[in-house]
Amino acid sequence: MGKSSSEKKEKEVEYAIQPSTTTPPLDTSSWPLLLKNYGALNVRTGHYTPIPCGYSPLRRPIDEYLRYGVVNLDKPANPSSHEVVAWMRRMMRVEKTGHSGTLDPKVTGNLICCIDRATRLVKAQQGAGKEYLTVCRLHAAPEGGKAEVARALESLTGALFQRPPLISAVKRQLRIRTIYENKLLEYDEKRRLVVFWVKCEAGTYIRTLCVHMGLLLGVGGHMQELRRVKSGILGETDNMVTMHDLLDAMHYWDTFKDDTYIRRVVMPLEVLLTSYKKLVVKDSCVNAVCYGARLMIPGLLRYDHGIEVGDECVVMTTKGEAVAVAIAQMTTAVMATVDHGTVAKVKRVVMERDTYPRRWGLGPVAQKKKKLVAEGLLDKHGKPNEKTPAEYLRAVPDAAAATPASPAPQDTAMADVKSEPKSEKKEPKSEKKEKKEKKEKKEKKEKKEAEAPAAEEKKEKKKEKKEKKADGETKEKRKRDEDDGEPKKKKKKDKA
Repeated sequence: MGKSSSEKKEKEVEYAIQPSTTTPPLDTSSWPLLLKNYGALNVRTGHYTPIPCGYSPLRRPIDEYLRYGVVNLDKPANPSSHEVVAWMRRMMRVEKTGHSGTLDPKVTGNLICCIDRATRLVKAQQGAGKEYLTVCRLHAAPEGGKAEVARALESLTGALFQRPPLISAVKRQLRIRTIYENKLLEYDEKRRLVVFWVKCEAGTYIRTLCVHMGLLLGVGGHMQELRRVKSGILGETDNMVTMHDLLDAMHYWDTFKDDTYIRRVVMPLEVLLTSYKKLVVKDSCVNAVCYGARLMIPGLLRYDHGIEVGDECVVMTTKGEAVAVAIAQMTTAVMATVDHGTVAKVKRVVMERDTYPRRWGLGPVAQKKKKLVAEGLLDKHGKPNEKTPAEYLRAVPDAAAATPASPAPQDTAMADVKSEPKSEKKEPKSEKKEKKEKKEKKEKKEKKEAEAPAAEEKKEKKKEKKEKKADGETKEKRKRDEDDGEPKKKKKKDKA
């Protein structure tokens, strides 16, 4: 009996949840999209009030999902990029579509198509780097064979001068484009075909590159075939779909109301932003950012490592939704140490306004300001007027600097002190104005002097025209009088 009771106790101990002082670390490496490695971000604070608005990108309702969607399309040969995007808009019954960079009609491969709200990211995708697979035909076999071809291709790296081909969508101006890397994959001596891979800057013409390679080899060459393998962050292996997939997915949704296929074909726009540095913000600050406000330190929850001033970052919610693309105004080290200031300036807002509720203007200072406006102690814009109390001006130095010229009746001594530096400041402004006026007068005089001979010529021409007109009119009158006089004379003769 004693043994059995001890075994029972051991089992109880095994299955009991043991108390611990530390929380085990979260494994966020498998979390989706922008939330991947969320646990590795620097924590500024965890204190915020979650608002039950918005959706996790993969769990959005189907209408919202399509409005914030991106399609990694395999463009077919023959139709232009513009035609493909227009067909897609008609198929999916959406308002707006855009693509990541034009492909020539005969070129196939990766074309990132953005839908509705995601079209705001099109500019960034168009400027991203591209990768191509090319087949080039040489006009004759080079003397050195494959080694010579490889050497010529290797020399075509770095910054190169390019002039767009005769048939192109841009102005034929000489411009510089960078080739980051290229590899010779295959060379067929009999058919004189060269197959190579290129990683290059946006706006590079591979057709021109093939011509240049032919010139370097001394035999001439032209592009036979081209396929885009990667555009920006998305490539052939990243859920690439065809136009038929799109059509089938929409048909499946319309007939069976099953959205699994359409969710497989269309991806959330957050896919395009996974390579950006992340700034996680409070739910209460999301709508202010959507209206174009700067992101300040109090609204920041977490931030990425290695952020530098001027870096492009993605402002995201705790649910993993992209709010905006912003330009950092602080480094990671500064964010960790300061308690106020601007973290980032908004470059492009992605989220629609009022997805989250408005939460600004609810603090004690804002409430007091509203009360003063209602009582008429501040003007309708919240700026001081004659009735503004001196206490408020002392408490808010920015408002005191913007006070009108006539001081408030209260605390006249303070008003006199403040008026002195203002008059000092105004003097240089008036001097500047006078200088500007003098300059403007001089310029006007010079213009008049320059235009004087031209004006005189114009006046003379006008006079000549008037004289000619007058002469013409007098001649016409004489003719009329003569014409009228002849029948009268005839009548008189008849009467006689």
